[in-house]
Amino acid sequence: MSEEILVNVTPQETRVAFIENGVLQEVLIERARRRGIVGNLYLGRVSRVLPGMGAAFVDIGLARAAFLHVSDIAEADARAATTGVEVTIEQAVHEGQQILVQVTKDPLGTKGARLSTYISIPSRYLVFMPRSNALGISQRIEHEEERRRLRDLVLATEPGLSPTTAPLDDGKAAPAAGARGGFIVRTAAEGVGRDDIAADMVFLRRLWQSIEERLKQSQPPAVVYEDLPLILRLIRDLSTTKAEKIRIDSRETFGKVKGFAEELVPSLVPQLEHYPGERPILDLYSTEDEIQRALQRKVDLKSGGHLVLDQTEAMTTIDVNTGGFVGHRNLEETIFKTNLEAAQAIARQLRLRNLGGIIIVDFIDMVEEEHRRQVLRALEKSLERDHSKISISEVTSLGLVQITRKRTRESLEHVLCEACPTCAGRGSIKSAETVCYEIFREILREQRQFDAQKLLVVASQTVVDMLLDEESNSVAELEEFIGIPIRFQVETSYTQEQYDVVLL
Repeated sequence: MSEEILVNVTPQETRVAFIENGVLQEVLIERARRRGIVGNLYLGRVSRVLPGMGAAFVDIGLARAAFLHVSDIAEADARAATTGVEVTIEQAVHEGQQILVQVTKDPLGTKGARLSTYISIPSRYLVFMPRSNALGISQRIEHEEERRRLRDLVLATEPGLSPTTAPLDDGKAAPAAGARGGFIVRTAAEGVGRDDIAADMVFLRRLWQSIEERLKQSQPPAVVYEDLPLILRLIRDLSTTKAEKIRIDSRETFGKVKGFAEELVPSLVPQLEHYPGERPILDLYSTEDEIQRALQRKVDLKSGGHLVLDQTEAMTTIDVNTGGFVGHRNLEETIFKTNLEAAQAIARQLRLRNLGGIIIVDFIDMVEEEHRRQVLRALEKSLERDHSKISISEVTSLGLVQITRKRTRESLEHVLCEACPTCAGRGSIKSAETVCYEIFREILREQRQFDAQKLLVVASQTVVDMLLDEESNSVAELEEFIGIPIRFQVETSYTQEQYDVVLL
């Protein structure tokens, strides 16, 4: 499989496109004015404790207070494990308390950032957990022999660590008294030697010391550690070097990335390439067009079928339709082939659009159990290459498949778009006819309440046209009924739903 990474850099934003076999699979966008804050450490102050939600709001200096659930407070979990009694949020924190927290989810829509006191700081090969003595190995390293080798390498340098078989990929390890810091061995460490692992451990300990020094000198709310910019974070976190090329269209950024890679990831240096072409880098492989298509509701399938994706506050729904695909044999075979193709397209769309949370897929109903099993297997196989944590349910009695995908940053639509000011995100507006009838009711209400000599209706061009044309008889009858004249005025800045009834 041919893999390539394209990096477009401007002073305003950085865009990273992942290309596989000439097809865009994923796009990451970071804007200078609105950088993601996942991974950042803040010294915050508890502003409000909510016993009913088992959570607290913490002021970390952002526009909206961030959210800290009791299950994300390491000390509360440790006390519960020791005593066997569940710790409440009131016992864990109190208003006005200073607390060191890490952002685990960016602010999404109207929700504030999600926080945790399970601190974890990543480097190339390791993740450092300063308040734990645990040692974990990434679940993506499957060979038991390699897992044992890496465990022994870390223990040779840090014999006081406690190896655990529990998955620690989320950085949640129980805090330990007098902890010097625990580690998670990342996927990128597979096949790496002892010297590189040891150097990473030294680097992370020094970094934590500098954070502690900054912490002593800070007053909440304050940032005490910021994660790397997008492009450097990408180089650090690439667990493998499958990408044949990493093309960067900015000479200055290319120089920074090359220097960073030479120091931290020498194996990636040969893949780095400066792109000097006159043609914009994201025009290669029609990447710009693909990004625009990823903002549309409808996704066409090669067979003639299509998907319809709707993103809401609670969940994302995906509907599969046969569309113009009529097949060649029978209806069941047509449905089966459409669903198989849809399964692959859905996996790509989840990555491309960065859809997270609850996702409900409505496949076309299949009669044969074997067909349902094969479609579900095709979906699972297509989702295996997704870097986000995903779980898939069986097909429900209603023929729906439920997917949960871990969400840490905003979807592509939320990054690039905003709610329509006309419909306020509903996706539809009241018809001109509906607005006309609302105006009639408002005129009657105003006439009964106030003593006016005449009325002026201010509305959009479409609504005024309908009032003077199709609804002219209704207007005449209304004037006769209320006994006062009604004038109309077009306001070009009004949307179709806006109007005013003015007393004169």
